[in-house]
Amino acid sequence: MTREEFIAKASEKLKLIRIERDYTQDKMADILGISKKTLVQIEKSRTNLGWAGAVVLCTIFRGSEVLEMTFGGDTQDIIQSLAFTDSEANEIANEKTMGGKIWWSNIESSDQFRIQQNIISRHFRILDSQDRRICSSFEHEYIRKRFRELSGEGGTD
Repeated sequence: MTREEFIAKASEKLKLIRIERDYTQDKMADILGISKKTLVQIEKSRTNLGWAGAVVLCTIFRGSEVLEMTFGGDTQDIIQSLAFTDSEANEIANEKTMGGKIWWSNIESSDQFRIQQNIISRHFRILDSQDRRICSSFEHEYIRKRFRELSGEGGTD
């Protein structure tokens, strides 16, 4: 998934999220920090939220069922994978997850770590044995290399 795809999906779901929360256009525009006119344009697919707007929407409405169904769970993983390079993302990791019981497929595992792939967004993450996120990325090779490093198998090919 690219930033543009993320923005397009978030923009496309804006109206459904507003209806899910039973907000007026005025209220939703105020929450997102945009004008009502801009909100209407986005809802009519004439423009999109942009990167900052999509991040705001997905962060403020993190628990939205619409967003969970669209992106396959918590959007914060996707946002971080799109916002940071792989090495930068490692610095903000170690957040406890629910272990990927619904939106994730286990790809590979060792005694202490496992690689999972989101079934909707297709991005990858590494979790430790306590379900803490070690890192996430859309780059499968980076995740495999990092997994080998963490598992003590070395990181070079």
